[in-house]
Amino acid sequence: MKLSRSVSWFLLAFGVWSWVVWVTFAKNLVKDASGLAFDGAGNPTGYFWVHLVLAITSFLLGTAIGVIGFRGVRAHARLRENA
Repeated sequence: MKLSRSVSWFLLAFGVWSWVVWVTFAKNLVKDASGLAFDGAGNPTGYFWVHLVLAITSFLLGTAIGVIGFRGVRAHARLRENA
């Protein structure tokens, strides 16, 4: 399967965006002082675990999508060099 150059760039940008957004979210989740992520004793709550799983899943999917986009961009660059 061949990806267009614009789709490759979109996938790469999506992968980067996903990391930026979810790293920021994970940092905020760990620093949460509202009582949602940690109970009064400082133990993680269900909210914390659910959102941690969401963040990890998004990291993995963002990485996979970004790698596909990067490989597409790199393939298009090689095609231009050989043309």
